[in-house]
Amino acid sequence: MNDQAIHAVVKILKREIRKWQVPIVGVVADRSNDPYQVLISCLLSLRTQDRTTAQATERLFRLAKTPAEMVRLSPKTIRHAIYPVGFYRTKARTLLSVSRDLIRRYDSRVPDDLDELLTLKGVGRKTANLVVTLGFGQYGICVDTHVHRISNRLGYVKTKTPEETETALRKKLPRRYWIIFNDLLVTFGQNLCKPISPHCSRCPISSDCDRVGVDRSR
Repeated sequence: MNDQAIHAVVKILKREIRKWQVPIVGVVADRSNDPYQVLISCLLSLRTQDRTTAQATERLFRLAKTPAEMVRLSPKTIRHAIYPVGFYRTKARTLLSVSRDLIRRYDSRVPDDLDELLTLKGVGRKTANLVVTLGFGQYGICVDTHVHRISNRLGYVKTKTPEETETALRKKLPRRYWIIFNDLLVTFGQNLCKPISPHCSRCPISSDCDRVGVDRSR
C-alpha cells in the first residue's frame, strides 16, 4: 500500500462504517461529552466484547457518573454492575483506585495530558490515547488489536507490537486522521476485516490492501 492510498482508504471507511454500530466508547463520548465517562468506559472495554461493555457501562452510569459518586459505591456494588465484563473484579478495584486518584490529585478532573493519564493505575496507552482524542478532542493515536492488525495487513506499516504501530503511525499517518483512525479501524475490524478469514470478497478497500499475513479469506 503506497502512502497516498491512505486518503482513499479513510474516505471509503468513513462512508462504510455508517452501516455498523460504532464502538461504545465513541458512543459514550458523543452522548456525554465527559472525559471521566470516556475513561471509565475505556477501562471497562478492555478485553471485553463491545455489546457487553455497552450494557455494563449503562448499568454503572445509572449508579455513578463522577469520581465522587463512584467512590461512594462499594466494590461489591461495582462488581455486580459491571459483570460479566472481562476481569470484572480487577476492574472494579481499578475504577475505585482511578476515581480516588482523580479526586486526590486532580480535584476530580481527568487530565488531558497523555503522560499524566499514564500515571493513573490501570491506564495504558490505548486508554490514555482514547481519553485524549475522544474525551478532549486532542490529537492522539489509539492503537488496539484492530488498528495494529489492519494497519499491518494493509501494508501501511510493518510493526510487531501495538506500541511500534503507534510510533509508526505518528510518523506516517496524516495528522488530520489521528483522532478518527481508531473508530474507523475498530468498527471495520469488528465487522468485516476479521482477525481470521476476513471478508476480502466484500471489502471496499481491497484494491489498496496488500493482504499481509492473510492466508485464508472469505
